[in-house]
Amino acid sequence: MTSNSHKGVRIRIAAAAVLAPALFLTACGSPDTSGSGGGGGGESGADGGSLSIATGGTGGVYYPLGGGFATVIRDNVEGYDATVQETNASVDNMLLIENGSAQLALAVGDVVADAVEGVNDFEGNALDICSLGNVYNNFLQPITTADTGIASVEDMAGKVISVGAPGSATEVAAIRTLEAAGIDAESGIDRRQLGVAETVAALRDGTIDAGFWSGGLPTGAMIDLASDGDMVIVPIGEYAAPMAEEYGEYYVEQEIPADTYEGQTEAISVIASPNILVASTTMDEQLQEDITTTIFDNEEALIQVHPAAEELDATTAGDVPFVDTCPGAQAYFDQAGS
Repeated sequence: MTSNSHKGVRIRIAAAAVLAPALFLTACGSPDTSGSGGGGGGESGADGGSLSIATGGTGGVYYPLGGGFATVIRDNVEGYDATVQETNASVDNMLLIENGSAQLALAVGDVVADAVEGVNDFEGNALDICSLGNVYNNFLQPITTADTGIASVEDMAGKVISVGAPGSATEVAAIRTLEAAGIDAESGIDRRQLGVAETVAALRDGTIDAGFWSGGLPTGAMIDLASDGDMVIVPIGEYAAPMAEEYGEYYVEQEIPADTYEGQTEAISVIASPNILVASTTMDEQLQEDITTTIFDNEEALIQVHPAAEELDATTAGDVPFVDTCPGAQAYFDQAGS
């Protein structure tokens, strides 16, 4: 996992970044869910085809950044088109790779590790996947509003709490955080399962007390909520170490820099996890290398889509201890580090 700290992003930059993806996504078209082209079967990287990228909901970072990936792939990988799929994110994305409905997918480290090991949501079904690199860090951001009085995870006991959309990395990490704080995620809260946009809407209309979101900085839906002037991010960094000890080294304490969101004047300690771009191990090695090269060599274009792309670092992106790096990607990282 990269140890680079997140670069502070002011709200004026963030607002522009939320608009930028539209320029990329208009060219992405409808997702190809056939599983054909580029996905494997020993196909040559020169054969061409369509690559579907499994992302997340439109209110998060995966979807716009995936749109940026699709555009630079289309423009730079000869013979290949690329499209994005809106999904419930990490868990679903791994299953889409498995069944061939997607050839590339974004997922958070804990879910990728579970998929490799065949545990939890993937019990008895270890997936043959590999990493095209750690692209940026996710920050687990528990959000509430000032009038709820919630200032800690312990304060969530007995309240109406969204743990994230079903099949998302948010749900996995939120449940583990609640349990680390001594709260049973089934009986200790009135549990809801909402994506980030739905969480923001529910906080606004008072139908939930708090919600978790795991995503890059800044998250568009949270920028919108912060503009109301009463968004509160609950600090949870103290639970990173016990969670890492129990589950794996993909949980680290890290701060959301001050002024990431409007009205957030102080840094807030939360839990960060790496986001991995995943492919099937059957993908052609030359195609793996071409995709990796295209993404990491077009960092500046991707930053215009979302500031999370500032974390792209080819010298450390291959340092992912819980999943093998795809051999084609490793060839690129070896050159970048030489």
